[in-house]
Amino acid sequence: MSRKQYEVLQWASSFLEEHKREARVAEILLQYHLGLSRSQFLMQMREPLPHDVVEAFTEDIQSHAATGVPVQHLTGREMFWGREFTVNRHVLIPRPETEELIQHILMSVKIERPVIMDAGTGSGVIAATLALELPGSQVYATDISAKALETAKANAENLGADVRFLEGDFLKPLIGLGVKADVIVSNPPYISEEEAPSLSDTVRNFDPELALFAEEEGLAAYKQLTSQAKHLLAEGGLLAFEIGYQQGKAVQHIIKQVFPQSKPEVIQDINGKDRIVAAEIK
Repeated sequence: MSRKQYEVLQWASSFLEEHKREARVAEILLQYHLGLSRSQFLMQMREPLPHDVVEAFTEDIQSHAATGVPVQHLTGREMFWGREFTVNRHVLIPRPETEELIQHILMSVKIERPVIMDAGTGSGVIAATLALELPGSQVYATDISAKALETAKANAENLGADVRFLEGDFLKPLIGLGVKADVIVSNPPYISEEEAPSLSDTVRNFDPELALFAEEEGLAAYKQLTSQAKHLLAEGGLLAFEIGYQQGKAVQHIIKQVFPQSKPEVIQDINGKDRIVAAEIK
């Protein structure tokens, strides 16, 4: 006898809670397996489910409970700034906090058609979003990982975002192109190796190490980016980094050393934690 949708959902939610996982994952995964919109999903709660759907869904639920594999790796997608992006094990899963970095840039850019450089683009969410939200802008995006760039290119193409992608270490591929940036943005690796044991298994075991960890207590990437930015930022350009919540003062200091006339500010996220360091370069 076929089980009804609400019965399968109840089982999965309870199963996840017993294994100290978020119960809401059950809803996200079941909706994905059924290929339904949110309203359709809610309307069909009392409908019986096909056996093959229940089987595939159960397998994913058990895998997530046992290993912490991100739901986004099971569905292959994540929403960012109202758009759907492809994600996989080669890229960092976009976080809601990064949307606040986008918001800050959109509020700060005063010129039409700015030149934007996104260093360490990963899935391409920052580059593609800025290209779409600032029509006519010239957007460059880099990553040291060829696999990450494949994902980012596919996302930009699917969304119709005009982004030029280059492979290499942060801003290095852009130096020598003869292009000056009005905005340099990055959400670089900023976790120190010492912090690895404190991360959840979902992050530690599934997000790519290249996108997570940095030397020098997590500050190495900021030093490299700021040093490279010196060769690329136009006068009055904006430098904007996402940071770890304890890194605000250190990143401010790094920027001040390279750009003594700048006044880097630390911006808090919606949870009241330091999340962005931004500076207008004089």
